[in-house]
Parts: sequence; structure tokens; C-alpha cells
Amino acid sequence: MGYNGADLIFPHLGIVIQNMHNHITLPGGFTIAFYGIIIGIGMLLALLVIERDAVRHGCDPGIYYDYFLIAITTGVIGARIYYVIFQWEYYRGDILKIINIRQGGLAIYGGILAALLAAVIFCRVRNYPFFKLSDSAVLGVHTGQILGRWGNFFNCEAFGGYTDSLFAMRIKEAIVNPSMISDAVREHIILDNGIRYIQVHPTFLYESCWNLATLIFLYNYGRKKELGSGNVTIGYFLSYGIGRFLIEGLRTDQLKIPGTMIPVSQALSACIVILMVGLIIYRSVKKNRLQKA
Repeated sequence: MGYNGADLIFPHLGIVIQNMHNHITLPGGFTIAFYGIIIGIGMLLALLVIERDAVRHGCDPGIYYDYFLIAITTGVIGARIYYVIFQWEYYRGDILKIINIRQGGLAIYGGILAALLAAVIFCRVRNYPFFKLSDSAVLGVHTGQILGRWGNFFNCEAFGGYTDSLFAMRIKEAIVNPSMISDAVREHIILDNGIRYIQVHPTFLYESCWNLATLIFLYNYGRKKELGSGNVTIGYFLSYGIGRFLIEGLRTDQLKIPGTMIPVSQALSACIVILMVGLIIYRSVKKNRLQKA
């Protein structure tokens, strides 16, 4: 079946995007990437979710506004540092490449870890309960992640290996960064009227849908005050760790632990899941002991 040279197709869903654009051009030739616009919208929605959750639990939204500003700054810095560390051979010796984030190169796990560290310090300085803050904050992070993955869609990146499943995504090879196309994907190149296409897992869609489902669950789960603080935070890291571990295994652009073929995000996700399960067991045992005392 011919698609008239369309840039992107979901063949089994009948969705065809003729011209895939990843930016808008303003007068004067200045460009703004859709990824940046999406991230900006995600931040605003994240703040709204955090504010609403704080208010419904009787908390002062001002505390959360203050932390949000700090978290955004530290999160971007952490995301960049994380990415550069695991791509050091590319960035080594060129400080301009390291600080030029307009060329891409942000890793969400680095941002999460940096924002988490900022939350610990913030709560100590402000003498505010950590889990009280984090239970609302992670809902905002989750909201931002749901939208953020669609930036990958517009950039035609962060996809998985070859598939012919219902959600298979077919992309014109010419608009994809060659370094993201694995040998296994190249073995399944599809020719349509002389145009080469790759057909892959839309992992951005999988992760976005997973995050949406877990956000809905955690938002409603957090309404039960009798569960106490911390459960939403633990639930976020547990659910995100599981989802990311599974989805990361499909991707072709994984950051690897230096000297190994182990994807960094998969290893970190596994550690986080194990840590959260251990924390759940610890809190459960502690709660039972207090009830018996």
C-alpha cells in the first residue's frame, strides 16, 4: 500500500502524517522546538496538579511553589549531567557541547534524582515533612512525564526495535538520526514506492500511557488519608521503575553503563524497584509492631 511519501505512519491503525515537523519558525529565523513547547506545557500542568493535591490535603501551596522553582532548575541540570556522564566520549573536551542543551541530551532519571535530592535539602531547610511534600510533587513529575514523551514523538526518537504489532510505527528513514537505528531494525527496512521506512515500537506511546494509568491510580490512591504519607511517593517510584524497566528493554537508543552492554536506565529501574519493595516491607513491619505495642 502506498502512502505518497508520508513521513510517519501507523499502518495497522490507519494513521498517516504526511509531513512531520518538530519545530516552529518565528520571524527572523528563530526556531522553537515542539519538544520545548511540550516540556513547558508539561511544567505548567505539573504545577497545577501539585497545587490541587496540596490544597486537597490542607497544605499551604506556597511551600510547593517555592520547591517547584528549585526542582525545575535542579532537574534540568541533573538531567543534563546524567546524560553527559554516560555519553562522555562525545562531550569530552568540548564545554560548549556540554552546555548546549538546545541540541538535545536530557535524561529524565537524572532530573528525577536531582529533584529528589533538592527535595530532601529543601525540607530540611524549611523544616517540612519530606513525604508530605514528595507525595504531591511526584504527581506533578508524573504529569510532566506523560506530556514529555510526546516530544520524542515529534523528534522521531526514543523508539524501540522492529515490530509488526497493532501499534507498529513506520518512520521515513531519512528523517531519523542514523545512530538510533539498530542493525535489527535495518534488517526489516520497508520499501514503499522507493522510499525506505523503519517500522518500530512506539515506546514513547507505551510510556506515556503507562504513566497516565499510574497517575490516575496514584492520584485517587492518595485521597485515602488513613494510609498516611509516603505511600504515593513509594507507589510512584515503584510503578515508574517497573514500567521503565520493561519499556527501556525495547529501545534502540539506550545509554549503557561504560564498558558493558547493560542499559543504565534498566539497571537503575531494577535497583529502584528492589528498594521500594524493601521500603514497603519495612514500613509494613514497623506499622504492625506499633499496632501490637
